[in-house]
Amino acid sequence: MPRFGPGVDRGAPRRSEGRCGVKADRLGFAALRVRKGVNGLVALVADALKADPYCGDVFVFRSKRLDRLKILAWDGSGLILATKWLEDGGFTWPEPDAGKVVITPAQMTMLVAGLNWTAVTPKAVKRPTKVS
Repeated sequence: MPRFGPGVDRGAPRRSEGRCGVKADRLGFAALRVRKGVNGLVALVADALKADPYCGDVFVFRSKRLDRLKILAWDGSGLILATKWLEDGGFTWPEPDAGKVVITPAQMTMLVAGLNWTAVTPKAVKRPTKVS
């Protein structure tokens, strides 16, 4: 699971193997009652998404009207809960049956900004095979 820096072990969660240092975010695709707080979202992550809310991933939930997001993250010393409301329009969101989806940090930035993040597809980068 994600770690907050290479070689850092101050009780911080471990980085996911196979991700080469890229921290990904998870989206929870369930309609959410906007009144849920930290404890309710932690329970939702653990029960519905079958994930560890203290692993360092960022979990994003939406309201039924698609105009509000709740973002839950563990920073190694405590939980962070952030809320974003759009005054006009709605957030781009996959179909509710998608379950959970992993997105890149660039896609996360677009999502929070209220832009269509699904239009951005990360390019596959080949790993170097030798050191010159």
